Amino acid sequence: MTEVLLAVGTEKGLFLGRSRDRLTWEFSGPHFPMNAIYSVSIDRRDRRTRLLAGADSSHWGPSVWRSDDLGASWSEPARPAIRFPEPTGTSLTRVWQLQPAGAEAPGVVYAGTEPAALFRSTDGGESFDLVESLWNHPQRPHWGAGYGGQGLHTILTDPRDPQRLLVAVSSGGVYRSKDGGDSWQPSNTGLRAEFFPEEGQYPEFGQCVHKIAPDPVHPDRLYLQNHGGVYRSDDWGGSWRSIVDGLPAEFGFAVAAHPRRADTAYLFPLGGADDRIPPGRRCRVFRTNDGGTSWQQLAEGLPGEDHYGIVLRDALRTDDADPAGIYFGNRTGDVYGSRDEGESWSLLLSHLPDVLCVRAAVVA
Repeated sequence: MTEVLLAVGTEKGLFLGRSRDRLTWEFSGPHFPMNAIYSVSIDRRDRRTRLLAGADSSHWGPSVWRSDDLGASWSEPARPAIRFPEPTGTSLTRVWQLQPAGAEAPGVVYAGTEPAALFRSTDGGESFDLVESLWNHPQRPHWGAGYGGQGLHTILTDPRDPQRLLVAVSSGGVYRSKDGGDSWQPSNTGLRAEFFPEEGQYPEFGQCVHKIAPDPVHPDRLYLQNHGGVYRSDDWGGSWRSIVDGLPAEFGFAVAAHPRRADTAYLFPLGGADDRIPPGRRCRVFRTNDGGTSWQQLAEGLPGEDHYGIVLRDALRTDDADPAGIYFGNRTGDVYGSRDEGESWSLLLSHLPDVLCVRAAVVA
């Protein structure tokens, strides 16, 4: 019987749950009380499971902690794991993303930060170096900031080629590298920036991308939730087309893909930029099984009315069990889980601080 680890990062600490049946859970926490946990990763390479947590203390500032015993103990490097070089004149605000590279690049972990920048580790997340090519990109000084700050929140590696990287910035858009991060090109063709004047709503860069998820079977296929709009790419971000038809709204933050099945992705729509609550005040996840051609409402076991909790960009995730588990947490402190790929849901935790991120994986 497999065991699943569920990590829930909140405004006031990290909660860790473990379950063998995904019906009953044992939770510990909060780890890092009074720290905002914007990022968590579960790295199972090298025949061990390492947890990384980006913890943001209002007193001590941001840091990256690691655990090699599923959260029983944590260690922090003597020097900050992520630090902007002094010549940049910049300091770290928070760590938005911690993303292990694929099996083809053991030890490599990427971090996305605020201010928007990409860092790379070659020692499993114990220390990081700034990817200066992106920081020095001539378009970077012109990037804007989303409502929650200027964050590099999505980092994807191509499973076929470790030299190919893709990142997304709010509000800078999508950038790709084909040479391991030595150079970067904006990749926003077809993405609308609705907050710009009408004649300039499809710029080369400056879009407020909220999250991107890769299809597990078709490596070139990506799903994107924008600040207004849901999109799909079939050329690894080279171009994008809308797949919003059939959804109750085009705004939202989160998108997740099934861990094994092609053409299957999950969204949690919100009313709009000026109405950031679920459409109809109903808590609903939407799933596509055909690459965004159609969408199905998944609501069994979820609150049916008077629901105002929103799901942030990193708070909707899947595990890799079979059948896949789907999990999300909202800003009203509720965490829901499905062990049947979204067909039905159960409340796993309630009355937590705002949920900022969720991660889940089979660990035994």
